[in-house]
Amino acid sequence: MSSKSKYEPADVWTWQQPSGGQFANINRPIAGATHQQSLPKGEHSLQLYSLATPNGVKVTIMLEELLAIGKSEAEYDAWLIRIQEGDQFSSGFVEINPNSKIPALIDYSTPEPAKIFESGSILLYLAEKFGEFLPSQLQERTETLNWLFWQMGSAPYLGGGFGHFYAYAPEKFEYPINRFTMEVKRQLDVLDRNLATRRYMAGEQYTIADIAIWPWYGNLVLGRLYDAAKFLSTEEYPNVLRWANEIDKRAAVQRGRKVNRTWGDETEQVPERHQASDLD
Repeated sequence: MSSKSKYEPADVWTWQQPSGGQFANINRPIAGATHQQSLPKGEHSLQLYSLATPNGVKVTIMLEELLAIGKSEAEYDAWLIRIQEGDQFSSGFVEINPNSKIPALIDYSTPEPAKIFESGSILLYLAEKFGEFLPSQLQERTETLNWLFWQMGSAPYLGGGFGHFYAYAPEKFEYPINRFTMEVKRQLDVLDRNLATRRYMAGEQYTIADIAIWPWYGNLVLGRLYDAAKFLSTEEYPNVLRWANEIDKRAAVQRGRKVNRTWGDETEQVPERHQASDLD
């Protein structure tokens, strides 16, 4: 639906509630905790506080991939953060991540507990901690980080831009949907051209670049994100589809997708994970 907006910005913006949209109840222009609440802690050194959004799934896939290759020290507790209910604004969560976004991780195996936030930073931390999914050679490592940082910079256009206006905004407006659709299709073309000459994002090796990009763009072309595959004509990107389907078949990916999930098929929901058998 196209609409001509009569909105004109005021000289000084003021916060007016509610702002509308699916996440209006948790959107606010200030940081910090809204309530005092400590976070739970399990028996493992790695404590994850998250939700199975694409950013959250990156980390649970990474942890399951590490466990799949025998890194037993990657055992973890995954606690559910209900973002719609504002769990991310608790004092305990804000202490780990002052930005109040999932996921957040604490590593208690270090002399002082390491607090890690931002999904890309968590992937890099785990890759360096365990020496896996990140090449050691400078050129290959740099190429992996190129694509990791590409994802961190690009996905806000997909999630906060396209996803918001296409799926979550209280009204449909032609201009922002067209604007962000064009950008998302450009990004898919970037990925498709890259994957035309290599198996994975950074070359022939599966890395944290793939783990970062797949939950967003892989799920998008597979029809799992915003129900937008038809709208975006994702069949136009055969190399992305080939890559997305290959990664989708990985056992660790299938396990990681379930963790901290509270919607969809009940067999795919594991709201909390404290041991491997929780996923079985």
